[in-house]
Amino acid sequence: MEEQRIAKAHKLVVNNRKTSMVTGVLDVLSFDLNEILLETEQGMLMVKGTDLHVNRLSVEKGEVDLSGNIDSIAYSSSTAQTGKQGENFFSRLFR
Repeated sequence: MEEQRIAKAHKLVVNNRKTSMVTGVLDVLSFDLNEILLETEQGMLMVKGTDLHVNRLSVEKGEVDLSGNIDSIAYSSSTAQTGKQGENFFSRLFR
């Protein structure tokens, strides 16, 4: 029997392109001063900018607070499959 995953609430709030609050976060995959990559209930979330910081991370609650100069926010579908499809996603992501 195939297990269906029930999506929890996901929320993204950006204030004046300086701070952001994200809920429904499953994992923080990577972060540096120019890019933060989060796995959320609604797919992969990439935040790009300058001087980015993860101010608060609560894995139990699935919440992340970010600050810095936010230039762009992009979603992509998360895939449950591993292997080549996942490798292709990450290879495209870091080109």
